[in-house]
Amino acid sequence: MSTNVSSAALLTLESLGLSNAIIFPAFLFGTLMYLCIISCNVLVSLTIAASSKLHKPMFILLLNLLIADVVGATAFFPHLVFSIVTQNRVISYPACVIQAFLLHIYGTGNMLTLSAMAFDRYIAICRPLRYNTVMSPRNSIRLIVSVWFLDLALIVTLISLLARFKVCRTNIVDLYCNNPSLMKLACEDISVNSNYGLFTIIFIQGGPLLIVLYTYAQILWTCLVAKQSDARLKAVQTCGTHLLVFLIFQINILVGLIAHRLEYMSPFMRRALGVSVLIFPPFLDPIIYGLKIKELKQSVIRVLKRTVCSTKM
Repeated sequence: MSTNVSSAALLTLESLGLSNAIIFPAFLFGTLMYLCIISCNVLVSLTIAASSKLHKPMFILLLNLLIADVVGATAFFPHLVFSIVTQNRVISYPACVIQAFLLHIYGTGNMLTLSAMAFDRYIAICRPLRYNTVMSPRNSIRLIVSVWFLDLALIVTLISLLARFKVCRTNIVDLYCNNPSLMKLACEDISVNSNYGLFTIIFIQGGPLLIVLYTYAQILWTCLVAKQSDARLKAVQTCGTHLLVFLIFQINILVGLIAHRLEYMSPFMRRALGVSVLIFPPFLDPIIYGLKIKELKQSVIRVLKRTVCSTKM
């Protein structure tokens, strides 16, 4: 039942459905997962920042990906863990808007950065003689600034459109706050928000998908015609993981967002996909890239050895 309530109202997130017997294990898992995500991402980020050998476009773009992962995990896990402990799914409207803003910044930033990384690999493999010119320090900074500017512009507009509405419902239909669930709190016409949301889905999902498909088609062709088997193997190892990460992230976000617009889709599937996007990429990105990229792996190991040695002294 709808009632007119203030935008300062307390909202209720979807229940976690935890029994008393698993509250502590769930709290422990959520806390350890968050700490592991932060530790791994910070370790790899500091390694990239501290090692002059890693001050290359590929690693700087990876650093931005890890920053986005930390933003997404921090927007999601602390409140989730607090909810598990207190068994209280209440959140204030301003806090809900902030969480939605940060989570959309994370998702869009991740998608755009993965596209920039695909472009970087395309230039490195298909246009190696032009790489230093195209991906010069100045151009790399421009690319990174463009990614974050576009990310902020799209999401600030998306969330700002919610300010037009008065909240007349208090139940959030997801396990966390996002733009689609916040729009469902309004009793007014949301066609402008809905159309802009659809535009952002097409732009953020479709644009990067076209970039990645084109760049990896070119990379695949270059690998097939290359006479050096070592070069082909290195290219496949470098790009295969990146492509897999991108496709999984793309599919999960797309299905989760579209599910809000299709009433017949299972709410459980929508919530499961939504949560997986916030758990697996932030957890796996530093591990996958840290293990797959030999140069980064060696630098991380050196940092860990120095840290261990310093603690023993």
